[in-house]
Amino acid sequence: MYRSFLLFILTFTCLIPAKAQDMADKANHFIRLLSKAQQAQTLFPFDTGERYHFAYVPRDDRKGISVNELNPAQRQALMALLGTALSEGAVKKVNDIMQLDLVLKELEHRPENDHYRDPGKYFLTIFGVPAANTIWGWRFEGHHVAFNFSADKKELVAGTPAFLGANPAIVLEGPQKDKEVMKEETKLAFDLLHALSPGELQKTVVTTKAPAEIITGDRRNALIEHPEGIRYPELSAAHQQMLLGLISVYVHRFTKLFADKMLKDIQQDGLDNLWFTWAGSTEHELGKPCYYRIQGPGIIIEYDNTQNNANHIHTVVRDLKNDFGGDMLLEHYRAAHTK
Repeated sequence: MYRSFLLFILTFTCLIPAKAQDMADKANHFIRLLSKAQQAQTLFPFDTGERYHFAYVPRDDRKGISVNELNPAQRQALMALLGTALSEGAVKKVNDIMQLDLVLKELEHRPENDHYRDPGKYFLTIFGVPAANTIWGWRFEGHHVAFNFSADKKELVAGTPAFLGANPAIVLEGPQKDKEVMKEETKLAFDLLHALSPGELQKTVVTTKAPAEIITGDRRNALIEHPEGIRYPELSAAHQQMLLGLISVYVHRFTKLFADKMLKDIQQDGLDNLWFTWAGSTEHELGKPCYYRIQGPGIIIEYDNTQNNANHIHTVVRDLKNDFGGDMLLEHYRAAHTK
């Protein structure tokens, strides 16, 4: 059954146009395919506190409906919805990350009936009523995958917090040996780091010890008060382009509409206000912990590879103005529902 779900992922993301108005249509198609009991499990008000829950570790108490509980047609509809928000490459990464749960299950010698590691334990939750004239949102979340989307009528407001992780970062044995799901996020960062001049490198590396986890964690409000590292204007023109290329990897996890909005916001906030920060080892080798961050007035991107002998990656994108749709969107929703 799960193999069929993977085929849906690879097939249908190639067919889905990245249009904002598609999102509500695809969400409603998914809802119509659910039974009444499944709808009750999946649908929540937009102003519920549940919408702000954000977790990227294995959990048994997630709200919503899991992939395991869906039939093939429902799974197809779920992936069609996901394809309205994420790029084809990002959906493939989600698929690959889900499959890594099978690798972990084998590595941890878990019995067949143990579902702590389970590629079907990923949940969809819908908040509000999807339509072209409503405020609503949805979340797709499980181990090492967490995306939160918000829409205000026909406008896509936010797709964050957005988390992707990989454990193992590099599969060392078994049928998936050498698979490296987050290879691009790792390689481009090290390419930039190793290209820096001695003066640039001295500013960029703030400590030789990497933090044990992404600093923003799973908090509702992402905040790192004091930026560190090297500022965009302090980089050479070539290294500025490399930094922008690294940002693009994260931004283009989303479909073009989302990505264009995020890039416009970054530019409006001023490229000169971007910081690039490195902590931990500067050697690109297994077993050497490292961390980097890109921070601006409206965005924080984090990458951490420290756990499991530095073979376990966490990455996150936080929109400091619009995470979970932003407070302003919630105010608009409440105002519309008190008239």
